[in-house]
Amino acid sequence: MYIWVEIIHKVKCYIMDTDRIIDLFLYAIPTLITGFIAYYFFREHTKNEDGRRRFLLKKEMQVKSLPMRLQAYERLTIFLERITPSKLLIRISPKSSNKESYESLLIQTIEQEYEHNLSQQIYVTDQCWSIISAAKNATIQLVRKASLLEKTDSANKLREVILTEMMDRRPPSDAALSFIKQEVSDIW
Repeated sequence: MYIWVEIIHKVKCYIMDTDRIIDLFLYAIPTLITGFIAYYFFREHTKNEDGRRRFLLKKEMQVKSLPMRLQAYERLTIFLERITPSKLLIRISPKSSNKESYESLLIQTIEQEYEHNLSQQIYVTDQCWSIISAAKNATIQLVRKASLLEKTDSANKLREVILTEMMDRRPPSDAALSFIKQEVSDIW
């Protein structure tokens, strides 16, 4: 009989332990669910706050940088206008009748204008800067090609040939100016 009492006692202990385990799970499950929900909401709230701060910071940076970007576009527009062959030839007159010295003077003027505006490239897109550089190089090539023609024998003749060439086609700087206008209109 003692054995039966001991077995019943062990079964009761086992049942009580099982009840305790079940009670523990019943208390732990809502706690875990509440903790998970709190963690999820806290994480989402933190992510939203970070996004909001980044947005406000970006907006503030755009407000501060927009005038500098527009100024860069203005300066590059002036540069392109100044290297337009017809305006360049009017502004830079030959110092002698030697076509090589006049060609060098024109190219040197274009390069100086370009170097003066090198810092503006940080405010414009890479594509815009590439187009501006291409316009500068195309203008220099135009001057060099005109100088190589056999009919070009003096500085005044070089001016005449370049101006005649510009009557037949658009200057290289026009395409770059159109691109700048498009890019500035995209900012608004």
